[in-house]
Amino acid sequence: MGFLCIIFLLLVSSGARGDNSESAYEVLQEYDFPIGLLPKGVLGYTIDRTTGKFSVYLEDTCSFSIESYDLKYKPTITGVITKGKISDLSGISVKVLILWLNIVEVTRQGGELRLSVGIASADFPVSSFAERPTCGCGFDCFTATANNLRFTPNVLSSSS
Repeated sequence: MGFLCIIFLLLVSSGARGDNSESAYEVLQEYDFPIGLLPKGVLGYTIDRTTGKFSVYLEDTCSFSIESYDLKYKPTITGVITKGKISDLSGISVKVLILWLNIVEVTRQGGELRLSVGIASADFPVSSFAERPTCGCGFDCFTATANNLRFTPNVLSSSS
């Protein structure tokens, strides 16, 4: 009897989770959001398709800059997703001056994304989020990597 209860609980919990055959990035696209809202390295997610409640899991805290904004993603991000709107968002914050404020809502209006911290919001072109950012360097990793490289010339010598 106990074994059947465990099987039942596993089936119920996997039903709410979905089969996760799609990546979290593909789920974002289903709801009309670009994949660049989440950084590279998502370990997994859960979503209740009837309520839209979701959780996304990263390996660790992830920070990077986009334009003049510093962003920080916690290892677990939660919220409610519907077509063109993510609400009750938790786990993503933006640095404004010296304060870290939680991004609580993201909406898509045509070709624009509006990221809201409750008392204020900022609009960005959807195309700015066409690629997934990388933790540590965001969308500009090539420049960040190139700035950290040191050129060491090879010294050739000949003994004639």
